[in-house]
Amino acid sequence: MAAQTSDGHLFLVKKLGGLISVIIGCLLTAVGVTFESTDTIVIGVLFLMLGAVLLVLKIMRRNQESSPG
Repeated sequence: MAAQTSDGHLFLVKKLGGLISVIIGCLLTAVGVTFESTDTIVIGVLFLMLGAVLLVLKIMRRNQESSPG
């Protein structure tokens, strides 16, 4: 069973924020490639990176709490 944490809402925000950032990043990157807009591609890639970082932070935190010791 998962332990209840006082900052459960923060985990949810990181998870949803990461997923939404990845989706927006994919869409912006695809639009930028379609219309050959360098600015849109860069913004899309930045959103992808932000989403990946948020998801990695959430996963690292979850694994740190569940490790024995």
